[in-house]
Amino acid sequence: MLRTLILLCFLLPFGATCQTTLTAITYNIRFDNPADSADAWPLRRAQLAAQLRFYAPDVFGIQEGLHRQVEYLSEQLPAFQRVGGGRDDGKTAGEYSALYFLKARFGLLQSGTFWLSETPDVPSKGWDANLPRVCTYAHLYDSLAAKKIWVFNTHFDHIGVEARRRSAELILLKIKELNKENEPVILMGDFNSEPGEAPAVLLSRALMDTRTVSREPSFGPEGTFNAFKFHEPVKRLIDYIFVSENGLRVRQHAVLSDSKNCHYPSDHLPVLARMEY
Repeated sequence: MLRTLILLCFLLPFGATCQTTLTAITYNIRFDNPADSADAWPLRRAQLAAQLRFYAPDVFGIQEGLHRQVEYLSEQLPAFQRVGGGRDDGKTAGEYSALYFLKARFGLLQSGTFWLSETPDVPSKGWDANLPRVCTYAHLYDSLAAKKIWVFNTHFDHIGVEARRRSAELILLKIKELNKENEPVILMGDFNSEPGEAPAVLLSRALMDTRTVSREPSFGPEGTFNAFKFHEPVKRLIDYIFVSENGLRVRQHAVLSDSKNCHYPSDHLPVLARMEY
């Protein structure tokens, strides 16, 4: 695929430019919970991996994955490198907010995981949060575009109102601290916040919501959280992909509502953004 894109650029008429596209997906894959019965992980994992292969993102972030789940995705999607650790110890314990990126396209310059709390450098639970929460980031060199880019992936607390607001503030501060060269930034995840709520508003002021700035109208349902309720409309929007104003423009945005035999691959629908430098 990469060779084809490069060849097409060389075949363009003299003076024409080749726009390098970048496709990102954020996906809360739902933790491996046996109580999910007919929607338990072993029954849906193959469909979820196949869905990611079909949409062929260049980079994607998952939330809620336990170690055995992120390992499964790494096995099923060997073209991708993974970074990130579990929220309980920064290694393999607890849910991940892992990032995956194409090995053939990206070089890893730096990566890390920090906690959404008053002590972000150590495993911790912040403010009024019910659970520990993390953000994983990667500084990547895109060999196809010959550019550097920062990608952040996170999962905000589902209970703590203050924790969600403070988490948004903390991530924006971390982006400013890390991104000293003002390179393009992608921030994705499950923010447990609807568009009018404080965290989404804060992030939308500092970054661009790919849904609202997409050149083409957003495709798919208005919401992203389906709760495995296949026969009900999906209206609750809590999963987003944000981008910085510099360096990237958004061509397409979609919420992917694929299913199999009246079952979704997860209780969240993945969000896709197709961008160009």
